[in-house]
Amino acid sequence: MNGVIVVNKPAEFTSFDVVAVARRICGERRIGHTGTLDPNATGVLVLLVGKAARAQDIIPNHDKEYEAKFRLGMTTDTLDIWGKIKTQSESAVTRAELEAALDSFKGEIEQIPPMYSAVSVNGQRLYDLARKGVEVERKPRRAVIYELGLTDFDEESQSGALRIKCSRGTYIRTLIDDLGQALGVGAVMTSLDRTGACGFSIEESFTLDELKELAEKGELESAVRTCESLFEEYPELIVSDAQAKRFSNGGELDRGRTALRQRECPQGEILRVKSRDGKFLGLGVIKDEKIKIFKLF
Repeated sequence: MNGVIVVNKPAEFTSFDVVAVARRICGERRIGHTGTLDPNATGVLVLLVGKAARAQDIIPNHDKEYEAKFRLGMTTDTLDIWGKIKTQSESAVTRAELEAALDSFKGEIEQIPPMYSAVSVNGQRLYDLARKGVEVERKPRRAVIYELGLTDFDEESQSGALRIKCSRGTYIRTLIDDLGQALGVGAVMTSLDRTGACGFSIEESFTLDELKELAEKGELESAVRTCESLFEEYPELIVSDAQAKRFSNGGELDRGRTALRQRECPQGEILRVKSRDGKFLGLGVIKDEKIKIFKLF
């Protein structure tokens, strides 16, 4: 089996737990994913099955979308509601004050990775150090917040919800913690649902139970998207039968002998190369008037 399965990860499952279950369901050992979700988080986890696992490092779209709930007036060691409480304070932030504070977090920002994260420092995972009570200095990391909107806020309970569209590597817990600091009252994340990842939405996802049911019916393939679906933002190039054979065997193609002769092609442009019958062969890249192999599938 080769392709992409979009899973709606349940709470209390690690991303590796989901991969382990998917391996049993699919009967395929080669399964990877495109971005870890914390055990308490739910939502879109994109699995790369079989040959699609080769795409893990070259997927063009790693943007994510989230719906996150939060509470003002407290902080914890994990930056979420499941950690040990560090501070609690009276909070009387208004909706207008909250929305004004959000504006400073839109666009390119820097974040300090939380101690409870999988980032490595000097060969050690931060979460391993955190569990030992050790805190180390972390370098700030760049993140981009494309959209950040307040979808709900109750001034009495000082609790609300955010809709976030962001770049790869953004820590939502850190974003909420930084927001709380900016407001001077502290804040923790109380739930997190990833509603989109790598161009796939929660509406396109399957629960693990649904995947098991499809497998029992022999209909699991209906849940599997093609490897090509990961690269739809790249231009398509249909080649002849002879060119398809050459390309599939690792040979470069002459750009002037393809449909690309009719337009200018910038150096380094990546293409979805397909046979005349619509089979996705892999990715090609323009180099010196040649279409060279970028990745075969």
